[in-house]
Amino acid sequence: MTTTETLPDTTSTGMRLALRGVRIAYGGGAPVILGLDLEIDPGEILVLVGKSGCGKSTVLRALAGLRRPQGGHILADDAPVSGPSADRALIFQDDALLPWRTVERNIELALRLRGVPKAQRRSAVRHWIGQVGLDEYRDYLPRDLSGGMRQRVQLARGLAASPRAVLMDEPFGALDSQTRETMQRLLIETWRSHPTTVVFVTHDLDEALLLGDRVAVLADGELRAVVAVPDPRQVVDRRSVKARILEKL
Repeated sequence: MTTTETLPDTTSTGMRLALRGVRIAYGGGAPVILGLDLEIDPGEILVLVGKSGCGKSTVLRALAGLRRPQGGHILADDAPVSGPSADRALIFQDDALLPWRTVERNIELALRLRGVPKAQRRSAVRHWIGQVGLDEYRDYLPRDLSGGMRQRVQLARGLAASPRAVLMDEPFGALDSQTRETMQRLLIETWRSHPTTVVFVTHDLDEALLLGDRVAVLADGELRAVVAVPDPRQVVDRRSVKARILEKL
């Protein structure tokens, strides 16, 4: 059984995350991640990029406490990560909504699991449904929503319980370009209103450079570079930064 960590008693908004000398392998095979050192500052958006199979999702799951490393240490606010925590929310590309629960009840579930009293849950759910623009769809089931709407619900569910770190595994990768742009803007707006630490995995460099304060480049299980993004979340010409990242892939 997976051990669930005790939630930290802290009023800080963003969580500091760190991977120090982390090595991860599957089933006794060759390591997928080799001695990874990476520090993630509280409140920043760090984007992980790299080719398929480079270990991006593995790193995210390790930060979530779902994958234990064979070597090194993973820290959340200087405390060892030994399992999942409500303070570290994981959002997948597949929306993973419960199909028998309405939009409202899917979002409410995250709050109930964290022990939030019923009256407070109702208020918080109303707030988050409004934040993601789904007031008119609160009673809809997932099957009756578009892909973009389902991702809005998942974003609201992931943030409703006030996690201090949000780990996002290519959440917009399956969306069409217009819906993806809408979700990117929504993530930025939501993050500005409710600052938290975000670790975002993508294979799309344009998305990485739009969202991230920094972009970490993984290749063959190793960290090849960490590139600071000038004017993050602004629409500016970043061709030179993109070229630097491409050199490392």
